[in-house]
Amino acid sequence: MRAILSVSDKTGLVDLARGLTARGVQLISTGGTAKALSDAGLPVTNVSDVTGFPEMMDGRVKTLHPKIHGGILARRHRADDLNAIASQGIEPVDLVVVNLYPFAKAAENPETPFDELVEQIDIGGPSLLRAAGKNFRDVLVVVDPADYKKVLDEVARTDGPSLDFKFDLMKKAFAHTAEFDALIASTLESIEVRDGSMVRRPKHGSSSKDLRYGENPHQKARWLTLAEPPGGGPWLVHQGKELSYTNLLDLDAAARIALEFTEPAGIVIKHTNPCGVATGNTIADAYVRAREADPLSAFGGIVGLNRALDAETAKALTSTFIEAVIAPLVNEDARPILAAKQNMRVVTADFEAMKRGSGTQGLGEESRTFLGGALVQDRDRVTEASEPWPREGTPKVVTTRQPTADEWTALRFAWRVCAHVKSNAVIFTAADRTLAVGAGQMSRVDAVRVAVMKAGQGTGGTSLKGSVAASDAFFPFRDGLDAVAEAGATAIVQPGGSVRDAEVIAAADEHGLAMVFTGRRHFRH
Repeated sequence: MRAILSVSDKTGLVDLARGLTARGVQLISTGGTAKALSDAGLPVTNVSDVTGFPEMMDGRVKTLHPKIHGGILARRHRADDLNAIASQGIEPVDLVVVNLYPFAKAAENPETPFDELVEQIDIGGPSLLRAAGKNFRDVLVVVDPADYKKVLDEVARTDGPSLDFKFDLMKKAFAHTAEFDALIASTLESIEVRDGSMVRRPKHGSSSKDLRYGENPHQKARWLTLAEPPGGGPWLVHQGKELSYTNLLDLDAAARIALEFTEPAGIVIKHTNPCGVATGNTIADAYVRAREADPLSAFGGIVGLNRALDAETAKALTSTFIEAVIAPLVNEDARPILAAKQNMRVVTADFEAMKRGSGTQGLGEESRTFLGGALVQDRDRVTEASEPWPREGTPKVVTTRQPTADEWTALRFAWRVCAHVKSNAVIFTAADRTLAVGAGQMSRVDAVRVAVMKAGQGTGGTSLKGSVAASDAFFPFRDGLDAVAEAGATAIVQPGGSVRDAEVIAAADEHGLAMVFTGRRHFRH
């Protein structure tokens, strides 16, 4: 067997080469890779000795030669291919190990000159990979050092590497070259000709900041800020410890709820779910009400405020342990009070810009990755509750009993909050604050039970008698509605749309509940 090794990332290279040599594989290499192998005491043949031509033009031409590509592309089951290479003194190549020039590293640095970028465009490497990938049944093509051990194991098999393994390597190789070419193309889009020179346009406001870790210490994480943030503007950190991955997710959750309210609103978040939301005459009043809705969970929470953070609110924030707070502004009189809690992160953002967004219907778009690719959707906003209820036809009363004026106010409040609680969600509220939150359960009955359990915690507990409830999606059976009534709610808001709506409506009538349908679901996964 013969192998060509030419890599920019030399991770695991020597161990792979030793393993191949031990299995009788002849090593052929180029430039820095050949030197690394030779320095390790391994026998290596320089590609120039195979082709009969020296490397030329600072290494631009090394492997682009019939004696290399003929050996890779010859199909072993075709006698005419084998006769063709034999007639030219070409020997077959059985393994190609290549990873491409570090173009990405050069492109990441905005100071990299254009001509240096061009020199990082690999020519021979992609040609080797494409040739080996095309002839994958006869040639192993390797781009990932993580595969080196498996390569050695497969080469040692009595009947040789399996077809599945060869095909997996082929797919990785073409993905590697495709990613490389796509990065070149996208980088060139940022370059323009200006006065006879090639000039890179700066990406204003774009940056990447390494975080200490992700959701867990074993996960690496970065905070990417974009030139045109989907939220409409940068987040400014004024004090406190370094923000963590989970801090940022929780601050986002707090800001999303704060944006639903025009009146002063305070939000306390734990693990992206609200444990307390309230409105008040002042922002300090709203925050204290939100905190007291579930003081046990509020300890170490993340706070969102939709008004400037003033001195009174700062005193309330610093009276307990709060991880971080986000608000549109920090008043000067609040700064020295907050400074007494140096570890508390204080963040400001342009709430008006975040409210406007930048996409369809002013909502903006948001994306997330999953194992099958990426998902993009319009940002969810509870626009049907942006004005006081009831309005003509919104929401629709489906029960015999109509909500009272106070219940209408409470139902609107509950609906704006419930949309931001992880599904399945059922919450109980008064007109101006949450009373109990049942978040992220596998059934709506369980969500009600969690909320009731939360209401019962603390000294004396919180009575849900006379409360209203909201469910982010319809009740598929009456059992969830029965649980809401048993908890003490007198009115409920839900989207409707179940095939058993009539059964659920009948149950609400039995309990004397007022129920309204919004016709709009707000799942949050």
